[in-house]
Amino acid sequence: MQKPSAVTPDAPATIRAPLLTQDWLDLAFVHWAVEPATVAGLMPRGTVPDTHDGLTYVGLVAFRMHRVGWLGLPGVPYFGSFPETNVRLYSVDAHGRRGVVFRSMDASRLLPVVMGRVGFRLPYLWSRMSVRTVGDTVTYTSSRRWPGPRGAYSRITVRPGERIDEPTGLEHFLTARWGMHNAFFGGAAYLPNQHPRWPLYRAELLACDEDLIASAGIPAPAHAPASVLYSPGVAVRLGRPVRAGRR
Repeated sequence: MQKPSAVTPDAPATIRAPLLTQDWLDLAFVHWAVEPATVAGLMPRGTVPDTHDGLTYVGLVAFRMHRVGWLGLPGVPYFGSFPETNVRLYSVDAHGRRGVVFRSMDASRLLPVVMGRVGFRLPYLWSRMSVRTVGDTVTYTSSRRWPGPRGAYSRITVRPGERIDEPTGLEHFLTARWGMHNAFFGGAAYLPNQHPRWPLYRAELLACDEDLIASAGIPAPAHAPASVLYSPGVAVRLGRPVRAGRR
């Protein structure tokens, strides 16, 4: 296994002919530290937990997906725009490619959920969801409809604070992830992404009531988050899947 690639705040490669384009907006990143052995059995074949100072992390990431577009076509305004909340882990493969592994992806539009499950074998789930800004706070709610466990939920409220001029090593590790690992047809695959450097703000977690993490097969957090961040968002380009055995 090669040494993991460096964590870089900028994408390591340009995706000139994207499979998908989309905007990720109004993101809340809430992360808890976990021992790698706790989640090692949840990684796709050919990957292991990625670590920072000996620990790995489980992330609860809530945001608005905006105008998903295929093959360079303009983004779709209705079916391509919806709230989403992900439970994710951190991975590295035999070629040293760092990525994320999604354990659940709750979204409020049924058609993208079905397309993501059938076309990419992603763990998309259909939920009632909202993202609301009131004053200086942002609240994200989710209640699962299908396929289950029905009623799995989250309610997160954050108050963004000061802009981060220079993120810490951990903040880069948690946000500068330039691909995802997923069990694809015929084996594990790596799906690269590219976007501008994150505009990041430290945030205060005012409320976090959820059972999405436990529903995703990960022990529920028993301590305070290690990191809470907010970003107004970025425009994203996703490349085509690459088999885990290839560069």
